[in-house]
Amino acid sequence: MSTSTREAMLPWDDVLAAYDPALGLEVHVELNTASKMFCGCPTEFGAEPNTQVCPTCLGLPGAMPAVNGKAVESAIRIGLALNCEIAEWCRFARKNYFYPDMPKNFQTSQYDEPIAFEGYMDVDVDGETFRVEIERAHMEEDTGKSLHVGGATGRIHGAEYSLVDYNRAGIPLIEIVTKPIRGAGEKAPEIAKAYVAQLRELIVALGVSDARMDQGSIRADVNLSLAPKDSGALGTRTETKNVNSLRSVERAVRYEMQRHGAILSGGGSILQETRHWHEDTGITTSGREKSDAEDYRYFPEPDLVPVAPSREWVEELRGTLPENPTQKRARLQAAWGFSDLEMRDTVGAGALGLVEETIDAGATPAAARKWWLSELARRANEAGTELAGLGVSPLDVARVQALVDAGSINDKLARQVFDGLIAGEGTPDEVVEKRGLAIVSDEGALSTAVDNAIAANPDVADKIRDGKVAAAGALIGAVMKEMRGQADAGRVRELILEKLT
Repeated sequence: MSTSTREAMLPWDDVLAAYDPALGLEVHVELNTASKMFCGCPTEFGAEPNTQVCPTCLGLPGAMPAVNGKAVESAIRIGLALNCEIAEWCRFARKNYFYPDMPKNFQTSQYDEPIAFEGYMDVDVDGETFRVEIERAHMEEDTGKSLHVGGATGRIHGAEYSLVDYNRAGIPLIEIVTKPIRGAGEKAPEIAKAYVAQLRELIVALGVSDARMDQGSIRADVNLSLAPKDSGALGTRTETKNVNSLRSVERAVRYEMQRHGAILSGGGSILQETRHWHEDTGITTSGREKSDAEDYRYFPEPDLVPVAPSREWVEELRGTLPENPTQKRARLQAAWGFSDLEMRDTVGAGALGLVEETIDAGATPAAARKWWLSELARRANEAGTELAGLGVSPLDVARVQALVDAGSINDKLARQVFDGLIAGEGTPDEVVEKRGLAIVSDEGALSTAVDNAIAANPDVADKIRDGKVAAAGALIGAVMKEMRGQADAGRVRELILEKLT
């Protein structure tokens, strides 16, 4: 099927009237450990293909794996943050299947004995709280990455040839699996999006992953089924794989609900399968028929000893957990006086921590939010980078605002200071000095500039003499232009009125 072909869709209101949706979300989190899950290969993103590999992650005969202790620690901390029970004893298993990007022909994962299980996360949607129950969080390794060259879709169908990069093979993953989320109704798409957003925020707060969806370090698989209204049953599910943005999680749920609805209302049946999400067209297409657990022929991994975290270690790790991000957000919002919309925009821009640090450095909440969400967010967007990647620190932003508050520069000049900071020209004070951006406070220079503006605009000057004080704005603009924006606009206005009234 072409990626531009949209299947029959049942109108949204008709779906809600006839069916109850059930959601299931599987989120894969790529841990930020220095080495891979079962070997010592580095995990740097973006390295040259097949340069971060060894006999173990290439699955060569005789290579023996060893468990990454830091990955186990991260898995326990994630489980604790999700209110899970932590297993006293668990082990790895071999999940057998063949793909070109799985060099061993099996994935080392956890099957019936996960490291964490029976947890929950409370998700807020439009002021209403939904409890998402967590079935399990288990450790596993990532696969390699296939690149299909030629063709129009970037997928294997129609490609001229395929390449495989095994750098990613063996990178530690935590897969977090929810229980079926029922009773969501029309809010199912929003709940799915909110859950992944809050989970991502929690992962970042824990410091176990950068959780960048654009780089694949956090990926969501969306399971969805429909059942007749009020039947209490679960329908046949489909699994939309590797959805890589929050907006797309919401869109994928909505699309699948309408697609399922059209099939069921027409008397058809749903095929249990994996689906591909297409970001460009906003649709899903068929992947392969979904395998059940028995198809993978799981059996215990014979080359790895069981993992048995002591209760003392688990409690020690519990003490390292950060404040719950949802509770922290509510606390900061109240302290800063932000509206719900302002707080949502701050979080959505990935600026919450930056704003917090800027406020701690002395800026007001309004000023910190203004710079990060307007001027700096625009520049990050233009550069195609995260806010934290601009090269401007919260201390820099707080100092720029302090210079504005002191009257040393104004907002217009502050923007030029940010230019200098991003260019690596030094501290805010050094940029001001090097670029000559300080506001001119010399009364003689200001008076001369005002006289020049009056002489050049006699009609405006006559209006002011006649009592039309609002006309002073035109002369202020002329002075500011002559002074390259480095005059104190308030003092300029005072001088104009002193001379003309």
